[in-house]
Amino acid sequence: MAAPHIFRSSFLSTQPLPHNSSAVRAAPQSPLSIRATATSSDASAAAPIKHRRTEENIRDEARRHTSSHNFSAKYVPFNAEPTSTESYSLDEIVYRSRSGGLLDVQHDMEALKKFDGEYWRSLFDSRVGKTTWPYGSGVWSKKEWVLPEIDSDDIVSAFEGNSNLFWAERYGKQFLGMNDLWVKHCGISHTGSFKDLGMTVLVSQVNRLRKMNRPVVGVGCASTGDTSAALSAYCASAGIPSIVFLPANRISIAQLVQPIANGAFVLSLDTDFDGCMQLIREVTSELPIYLANSLNSLRLEGQKTAAIEILQQFDWQVPDWVIIPGGNLGNIYAFYKGFQMCKELGLVDKIPRLVCAQAANANPLYLHYKSGWTDFKAVKAGTTFASAIQIGDPVSIDRAVLALQNSNGICEEATEEELMNAMAQADSTGMFICPHTGVALSALIKLRNSGVIGPTDRTVVVSTAHGLKFTQSKIDYHSNAIKDMDCRYANPPVHVKADFGSVMDVLKKYLLSKDSKLQ
Repeated sequence: MAAPHIFRSSFLSTQPLPHNSSAVRAAPQSPLSIRATATSSDASAAAPIKHRRTEENIRDEARRHTSSHNFSAKYVPFNAEPTSTESYSLDEIVYRSRSGGLLDVQHDMEALKKFDGEYWRSLFDSRVGKTTWPYGSGVWSKKEWVLPEIDSDDIVSAFEGNSNLFWAERYGKQFLGMNDLWVKHCGISHTGSFKDLGMTVLVSQVNRLRKMNRPVVGVGCASTGDTSAALSAYCASAGIPSIVFLPANRISIAQLVQPIANGAFVLSLDTDFDGCMQLIREVTSELPIYLANSLNSLRLEGQKTAAIEILQQFDWQVPDWVIIPGGNLGNIYAFYKGFQMCKELGLVDKIPRLVCAQAANANPLYLHYKSGWTDFKAVKAGTTFASAIQIGDPVSIDRAVLALQNSNGICEEATEEELMNAMAQADSTGMFICPHTGVALSALIKLRNSGVIGPTDRTVVVSTAHGLKFTQSKIDYHSNAIKDMDCRYANPPVHVKADFGSVMDVLKKYLLSKDSKLQ
């Protein structure tokens, strides 16, 4: 769909054209005045884009382009009653409601609804693939829906997002009989996981708070690996101290080295993730350390943009299913929120059915789902190769339940053998996925085999981290070194004598096994 002239002349517009503005239709290149409640460093829609001055960088250029808008957002209690008046500015340091419940970021939907779905689709599409600050980011290209009031100069971004939506043609056809299977590679990102999407938002807000002289010395998190990698990288970029609590001997070396390399202060604790989470919550209540875990709802604002991006990559057509690995369970809610926001603002007319996939060794949501949503019980998480979702007492359990209930969703689980075989099976078709994506693919296999997901259903599996973070698990699998596991797709190297005859014998045998015409 071709963008209107005003979008072609400037993809930086944050002065939307109301769909009922006849005056603007008559003179599309005229500046449009909007009463401002906040000011940000965004470019004028009416001014043509020029090459920046030679002495400028992209931040300098953004500072010259200023405009006003009337979009805003605030914290409110999660899933509060319509009569609730409790709310907090995003500039307040607050993580829980007065009752102790979760908070949610609520946008001024009435202000956003002044501009129709076609406007938002065109605006978001016009920013893809650009390098002008900060819209080259897949997150900040949706800035009006994320942190509308932050100045672009405060944003800390690595131009995250815009990740590959991979058509899993061979895997779908050969193993599942599907022709419309896609894998959203969120792990192809700055630090190798989807956590970058949320961390750019959180660290940007911290950067803003520090400039406002709020009492924030550093940012801290408990992590099973990926959160700490994202936090340390974005804090390092902004010159903000980062503090990381990690469960000792429970994450991969590749994950451990990332926060260390980025200069984080790393504490290795003799406990699991849930123990680390309890400690960081206690510490941040006493020290000027900003909490970065998904208890903080700011991160979800960035993560929801992956859902919007999926719709965008399908030319705003809605897939039938989206399958997401779940541990602390913020991500399943973030995807729901992104899809629901697109529906409410008229970009699409429905949302997909969501599936949350859990490792069987850490499956509290699955057990809650199978019980018919009766009383939730935390579990003691067992060891799983999907270490980032090895969480028995998820912070966002209520968020996940709402997301599944409102999307006619499903929860499924995967054993260690199932997730590792699914990972290896996918890798054999050209992917290189993480164990968590193996959990999601295992859920897909079960739902496909039971007929819940049909052969022509457009299905998206969300891959949350890069496979290069989990090479040891792949080495162990292909070496048949995992105790009590049938590694049915193991592909160990063949040791051969270094002489021509031996090599020829082995190759002939291999080729005969691959091509029946040679037999």
